[in-house]
Amino acid sequence: MAVPFKYMIKNFRTRKLTTIITISGISLVVFVFAAVLMMAYGVQKTLISTGSPDNVKVQRKSSTGEISSIIDGDTQNIIKSLTHIAKKPDGTPIFSAEPVVVINLKIKTGGVSNITVRGVSPIIKDLRPQVKIDEGRMFNPSLRELIVGKSVANKFDGAQVGSKVKFAGDFWSVVGIFEDNGSGFESEMWGDASQLLNAFNRGNTASTITLKLDDTNNFDRFKTEFAADKRLQQFEVMSEQHFFEMQSEILATFIRILGTFITIIFSFGAIIGAAITMYAAVSNRTIEIGTMRALGFSRRSVLTVFVTEALLISLIGAAVGLFFASFLQFLTISTLNWNSFADLSFSFALNSSIIISCIVFAAVMGIFGGFFPAIRAARLNIVTALRGG
Repeated sequence: MAVPFKYMIKNFRTRKLTTIITISGISLVVFVFAAVLMMAYGVQKTLISTGSPDNVKVQRKSSTGEISSIIDGDTQNIIKSLTHIAKKPDGTPIFSAEPVVVINLKIKTGGVSNITVRGVSPIIKDLRPQVKIDEGRMFNPSLRELIVGKSVANKFDGAQVGSKVKFAGDFWSVVGIFEDNGSGFESEMWGDASQLLNAFNRGNTASTITLKLDDTNNFDRFKTEFAADKRLQQFEVMSEQHFFEMQSEILATFIRILGTFITIIFSFGAIIGAAITMYAAVSNRTIEIGTMRALGFSRRSVLTVFVTEALLISLIGAAVGLFFASFLQFLTISTLNWNSFADLSFSFALNSSIIISCIVFAAVMGIFGGFFPAIRAARLNIVTALRGG
């Protein structure tokens, strides 16, 4: 089947304005669609990167987040006695019982938002060695001092080194700012676990437990031993990465559903624009279409060339939309994480699946927009077309 593709390319040059307008409409829709997917993926990527592959998280079953989980002191001692927990050279298990609370802080640009305050043990350097102090120093476990994540320091008033934060009836001094490669920990404040428990009169009751395995491959053995202890039936164990991945699911799913719904509404406009462009092309090219038919090109050839033209326009629009969407990766925004009820800062993130989804989405818009005009072109009577309509 011969298809006059050279004719199609020639018409791109002769119909620059209408083609550019259609490409712009499709690229805008693709940009919005890509931004939504990048936002959802950014949330997931931020929280997944929060965990370490050799760390294990323990929380109470059915807890929706760390602030709703409770682990008493006796249970902590039972878990600490299990095998396969990594130890320091002096035999101290690398184990942190962490109370987690949420406080309010003023945003620099106005308003307030919730911030997670995590109590950690002095052994935190062994548990999370990737965390680095950018400014100031580590907190003194004997004092009510805090180190704050880089995202918190950038967004909130009173979260800089030398500032004091008031909660639980006392002032806590900010002595350091830390970073963790853009993970969710950068949206938290950390202080000594014992100081935090005393401030909130929680005795020795933690929210969750984080521990390091002696070998990542021993996770299944540790989990089996954990499940076999009847005293631990009310608790569950999972890898730290999986735990924080679960924390992202609700928010990321909501962003995808809402954003996709809005994008689909926008896409109707782009489809209509593509259809109008292609119908106009058919009307302006009736004589040319008649000539092609008179030269021996079949109806199928004419149909193919017009559908291909619409598809090519949509793919160019997809490329333009993705090009501009890629710059969103340089932006950092924040939102409320529904699982922790606290502020979470994250960056837009792009991956291959998002690129493929956007290309497919644009192709569908192009095919829908060009199909019916293409049918009209293919059905034109040769004699009528040669007379100009």
